[in-house]
Amino acid sequence: MRASESTLRSVQGLLRQPSASSQLRKAKLSLPSQGLVTLGLIADTHVPDRSRRLHPAVLPAFEKAGVSTILHAGDISVPRVLRQLGEVAPVLAVRGNRDWFGFKDLPMQRIVQFGQRRIGLTHGHGNWRLYVSDKLRYLLRGPQSFEVALKRSIALMADVDVVVFGHNHEPMVKDMDDLLVINPGSACCQVFAGKPPSVGLLHLDRKKMWGEVVYLE
Repeated sequence: MRASESTLRSVQGLLRQPSASSQLRKAKLSLPSQGLVTLGLIADTHVPDRSRRLHPAVLPAFEKAGVSTILHAGDISVPRVLRQLGEVAPVLAVRGNRDWFGFKDLPMQRIVQFGQRRIGLTHGHGNWRLYVSDKLRYLLRGPQSFEVALKRSIALMADVDVVVFGHNHEPMVKDMDDLLVINPGSACCQVFAGKPPSVGLLHLDRKKMWGEVVYLE
């Protein structure tokens, strides 16, 4: 599956100027000839700026799912979060708008290839100009920018089968023009009060793939 050219063209206007968000790193990993691979997806952990520690249900959720790799879609906030996740499985991460210190070696986007499946990983905030614009919109109108972050993430990640992003603290799994788009939600604090924190899972084999959201109680 690939994002259609029409979808990519329709959202390229959201990215009007080059920035650090154009930094891309690629990794290639193998799929087993038989059986299922499950990846752990996490975003917006915000330790310690919004939460004092990583949610205690995160590691058990990934251990229970038997994840082989964990993808963090940014707003990690402190490096120790990646070390904690690394106790369960290898971690690949990108920087978010809160990842100012200790993350200079992390790219803004990644493409991770498992067999023939290409997974694009990005936070979704684009660049600083777009982030400030989104923040002002949120302050003035409330949480109305979900589609903006989604379309921006697709525009950043061309020629992939899956886009994983974060930023808006709202979990979702959606098929768009034969592209699987997943936001695992925030592992600390969702945008809507009363909704529990969440992580995601991406299941892959040589014939199919699907995503799910796991809520943390």
